[in-house]
Order: sequence, then C-alpha cells, then structure tokens
Amino acid sequence: MNTDERKASIAAYKERKVATGLFAIRCLATGECWVGRAPDLDSIWRRLSFELAAGGCRRPSLQAAWDAHGAEGLAFEVLERIEEAIDSVRDKKLKARLDHWRAALAAQPV
Repeated sequence: MNTDERKASIAAYKERKVATGLFAIRCLATGECWVGRAPDLDSIWRRLSFELAAGGCRRPSLQAAWDAHGAEGLAFEVLERIEEAIDSVRDKKLKARLDHWRAALAAQPV
C-alpha cells in the first residue's frame, strides 16, 4: 500500500457513518438477556466477545453464560439505532430507551 492509498483509506475510515444504539445479548440455552448501549454498534460485539474469550467481562453472569455455552450459545442483536445529531440529545434518548428495553426484556445491564 503506497502513501496515497493509505491516506485515502484513513480518510474514508474517519468519514464513515457510525451507528449508535442499543443491543441485546441473549443466552440461547437459559433465556437470560443483557442489554446495553454502544457508540458504535458495528464493533461492540467484537469487543465484548474478545473480553469474554479472555475471561475479563465486567458482568459475572454474562461471563458465566459464555463459559458454560460458548460463543455459539449467545446471540447478539441490534435493538435500536439512534440517529440524533446532537450528542446531548442522543445521550438522553439512549438512556431513556435503555431503561425501556431493560424493563421490556427483563434484562440485566451489560
């Protein structure tokens, strides 16, 4: 990769549209559910599965589900995308919707 290609690749990465929103992780065997929010929905599952594989997840119940059932036993799903442009509005909406989804799914926090 030459310098111009590298610069173009970096510029394209910086200009990409990042999807903010809410997600759920479900244990297929037990039905347990965890709900969280992420500034980048496209990368959150990779980060969480890396933490889980390393045994470093902050949620003991989620780590226990991973340890018992493995990656195949957990399902990741995007619940909602938030498209607000202003950060403060987006944060308020995320918090409200996070509370809604946790109550609706009887879920634990991620």
